[in-house]
Amino acid sequence: MGILSSLLGVVGFGIGIFSGLLVGFFLFIYSEPKKVEDPVIRPLYELDTSSLEDILPEIPMWVKNPDYDRLDWLNKFILQMWPYLDTAICCRIRNMAPSIFAEYIGKFNIEAIEFENLSLGTLPPKIYGLKFYKTNEKQLVMEPIFKWAGNPNIVLVVKLLSLRIKVQLVDLQIFASPRINLKPLVPSFPCFANIAVCLMEKPHVDFGMKVLGGDLMSIPGLYRFIQETIKRQIARLYLWPQTLEIPILDASTVAVVKPVGILHVKVVRALKLLNMDFLGTSDPYVKLSFSGERLSAKRTTVKMNNLNPEWNEKFKLIVKDPQSQALELQVYDWDKVGRHDRLGMQLVPLKLLTPNETKEFTLDLVKNTNMNDPQNKKRRGKIVVEMTFVPFKPDSIKFNESWDGNGKMESRTSRSLDDEALGKAGLLSVMILGAEDVEGEHHNNPYALIRYRGETKKTKIMRRTRDPVWNEEFQFMLDEPPLHDKISVEVMSSRTGLSLRSKESLGYIEINLTDVVHNGRINEIYHLIDSKNGKIHIEISWNVT
Repeated sequence: MGILSSLLGVVGFGIGIFSGLLVGFFLFIYSEPKKVEDPVIRPLYELDTSSLEDILPEIPMWVKNPDYDRLDWLNKFILQMWPYLDTAICCRIRNMAPSIFAEYIGKFNIEAIEFENLSLGTLPPKIYGLKFYKTNEKQLVMEPIFKWAGNPNIVLVVKLLSLRIKVQLVDLQIFASPRINLKPLVPSFPCFANIAVCLMEKPHVDFGMKVLGGDLMSIPGLYRFIQETIKRQIARLYLWPQTLEIPILDASTVAVVKPVGILHVKVVRALKLLNMDFLGTSDPYVKLSFSGERLSAKRTTVKMNNLNPEWNEKFKLIVKDPQSQALELQVYDWDKVGRHDRLGMQLVPLKLLTPNETKEFTLDLVKNTNMNDPQNKKRRGKIVVEMTFVPFKPDSIKFNESWDGNGKMESRTSRSLDDEALGKAGLLSVMILGAEDVEGEHHNNPYALIRYRGETKKTKIMRRTRDPVWNEEFQFMLDEPPLHDKISVEVMSSRTGLSLRSKESLGYIEINLTDVVHNGRINEIYHLIDSKNGKIHIEISWNVT
């Protein structure tokens, strides 16, 4: 009965439309021509409710909510591109489908599943509004209102035993409001590495399904069952916080190398060093650095007139890749005048170390790393060092995103730290991202000064701008958590040409580090003190070993 009634309904609808068009055609031919009157133009406020509903059947979101932007231009773009997008999307679906269909082959006596026809039709989706969210993270977050009442031609053939069952999808309608997150933003085209898509609420999905020529959805009770099943499946996969991750750029091209631990080095002693002085003996000291890095090297004290010096001095270095980094030790002879002579050097690959285990090395000093150099056969003495690689604790930081009433994303972290972790050494990382509305009276060439525990670090100068972007990171290695410390960040402006004032303060901020220690990370935009409208964006993290 269901199939028969549906068929009669379709036939009746077709006959009715055809008859109406035919009668209208004959009435148009045999009617007397009438004078065409000029159209009457009436303002909208004179129309009644029913007339307004007729001319505005669907009010766009950008009309109802000022937070949503109008996107007529984008809909025109999609309309022009739709034939090509249809082909590209269908090609992608055909490539992905075999692996999905393979899960059902062999079940329920299914021998094969394939597409007979696959087209999304001629009607493209339409975006009724787009809302952007402001966030402190390196990401772009948007929420479009998406509606699609399409005319797709999708026919699936299921080979079941000796039967070929055709399933056709018709009258497809989808209304959804996805959240699209482009993250992280990177300085490589297209300037974002991944697309994360999730749904903020269950989508509205409506469609018909024809099997063996009959409308399957007309079976009593089956329509609601299929609709609810599909909604639950979509919600399980994509309803927030579940997301669909689409990689855009190769991870190796956008990966930011972050510190993974601390290398503890104890320079113990040196034995039988070369004597480079004509009068007296050498005055040795040791420089420590990672090979290939441009950071300034750490150095021991100078031992005067000593070819067998003992230092027993300890140092800490930040490790980013223990599999590729190597500690470079260079022994120099200090001179009061002129260039210091190098007595010898040696490399120690960090991959020789076992995490959290101290290992002692007694190394023969060489002139350089070229093993074929005959100068390396000359005895230059030995150096004794103790090394321990201590990795940071596994990342237990949980990142939460909350949304305030103004559509702004607030970034928060939470991490439970035990008493033992609070008493350990760690790395304090300060990222100066950028500033807004910093304005000087005499010039606008801003840079930031970071002052902490008597040490001052400086970003690069951004010339002639009130909204500088730095994205520079500074690190401080500490023997204990900075529970009661404050860090000061001041925005300055430096003269680049002729000016009465060479430097000018544009505002400052002091940040209490207690929250950083307990939460592991903060990412905030602060209002600058002594600045009219200035703000600064800072991210601070604390990693313990």
